Amino acid sequence: MSSIVRRYLKTAIVFLACGVAIGLWMLASREFGIPLPPRGMSAHTHVILVGFVMMVIGGVALWMFPRAAKDDVRYKPALAEWAYWCVTGGTALRAALELMAPPDATFAIRFALMTAGVMQATGVLLVFVMLLPRIRSTLP
Repeated sequence: MSSIVRRYLKTAIVFLACGVAIGLWMLASREFGIPLPPRGMSAHTHVILVGFVMMVIGGVALWMFPRAAKDDVRYKPALAEWAYWCVTGGTALRAALELMAPPDATFAIRFALMTAGVMQATGVLLVFVMLLPRIRSTLP
């Protein structure tokens, strides 16, 4: 297993732990009235679905899919790095901002949230662009 695959999977575990912690916070908020930020559910959803699930999908796919042929110029390993940093950075930034943002967030906070969302979307798309050359048909 390559180092980038291990990094994807270890980061996924960190996002899972953060998602579980936010989920417990949501439960405590409902059951005991502990204050939850207004965007707490969105932070929880993105940490679990984008942070954990997409990192697992990307890491396992990188590990399990056949390597691209040596002469395949379409395969660019640097895309795996870009995808990793876009998903990781975008998800971490988005979750932090959503947990800290007040209901009447300023334009700067809303713009930063949009930027983090664009980073996430870019990273998710890069994961699949990176994997396309590794999906080969056995048909002629």
